[in-house]
Amino acid sequence: MATVELDKDNFEATITGNDIVIVDFWAPWCGPCKSFAPIYEKVSENHDDVVFAKINTEDQQELAASFQIRSIPTLMLFREQIVIFSQAGMLPENALEEILGKAKELDMDMVRADIERQQAEAQKKS
Repeated sequence: MATVELDKDNFEATITGNDIVIVDFWAPWCGPCKSFAPIYEKVSENHDDVVFAKINTEDQQELAASFQIRSIPTLMLFREQIVIFSQAGMLPENALEEILGKAKELDMDMVRADIERQQAEAQKKS
């Protein structure tokens, strides 16, 4: 599956309309981003059930800022509209495959329950 370019106009629809979306925040001038691009493309071919997206942080500064992207490349993985993984730096192919495998195995009911518990505890403290 080819990667999809995201911008502020199609970001929300892509995240809400797909179960798993992995986003590569990158820039054209970034050496590690250029090195990572072929790995990202190759792994995307193994996962028809995952949307592989890219956000050019130069063109989409507002979107990058909303996710507090401080260094690139940064990978962010959404499952059922929840960020379940975020990491700056490029990954080797096997690590990217492993992260995707773990993301698919996650029990999202448990994740949502954990988030609710954390939010309730935070409210008690404030």
